[in-house]
Amino acid sequence: MPTLYVVATPIGNLQDFSPRAVDTLKRVGLIAAEDTRVTMKLCQVFDIHTPLVSCHQHNEEQRAERLAERMLSEGIDLALVTDAGTPCVSDPGFGLARACIERGMEVIPVPGCCAGVAALSVSGFDAREWAFYGFLPREKKDLRDKLRQMAEGVPVAIVHESPYRIIALMEAIAETLPEALVSVSCDLTKLHEKTLRGAPAEVLEQLRANPKTEKGEYCLVIDLHTVSHHDEKPQAAPLTLEQRLTDKVLQGLSLREAQEAIALEGEKKNAVKAAALRLKQAWAEA
Repeated sequence: MPTLYVVATPIGNLQDFSPRAVDTLKRVGLIAAEDTRVTMKLCQVFDIHTPLVSCHQHNEEQRAERLAERMLSEGIDLALVTDAGTPCVSDPGFGLARACIERGMEVIPVPGCCAGVAALSVSGFDAREWAFYGFLPREKKDLRDKLRQMAEGVPVAIVHESPYRIIALMEAIAETLPEALVSVSCDLTKLHEKTLRGAPAEVLEQLRANPKTEKGEYCLVIDLHTVSHHDEKPQAAPLTLEQRLTDKVLQGLSLREAQEAIALEGEKKNAVKAAALRLKQAWAEA
């Protein structure tokens, strides 16, 4: 039975490509790549001559089934790679993995780089429990709503962001979750990699001051342990007509005067009268 290998590739530094990953790409019958041009360059560096076929977010739904069937009909193993990092983690590939699983084929990971985990490992935050969110909504209201939802649900969140939207994201975090702490990593494993840490407003100031902020790819880790939740107090249930009548009687009005006062407040006279009758009956039985 053929096997699908899910192979992680370097996110910047080619020395992070494992010998096992290189060997896997050399011995499979086919490599499914997010962008064959990017993977071709990687193959040239490591002297890999395995045929390539594209499998990305725009064609995966149709191609996954055909690739899985091809593996079975030709009896070949296949390696799945993306441009950088681990396939199926905020990257294409899950459709192919699912198609292979449904046909009874083995799906085996060849682990390696993952930007989110790399950023988490250097954040200095308590990483015993965390969640990965990928790219967040672009619309300001949706983004703020999502940030609040994250703060209520997890202690640590990992997100990706484009260099062209990093400032907007940090502004939203600073406004919505000012008590949080952030670790913002750019160009991990590359020559000019950098990680900024601190309160959202502090990191935002550093990003604004850097003329090269709009270069590189960003991965953010947001520590939400320090965010307090200012939940609104639940509103008390509205008083019943009987309770309102009783309150006015205790204030010195007669029951009839209380009925008239509540009717003037907008309540239906028949409803107030019925409540007064029930109240009189309850007092009589007390």
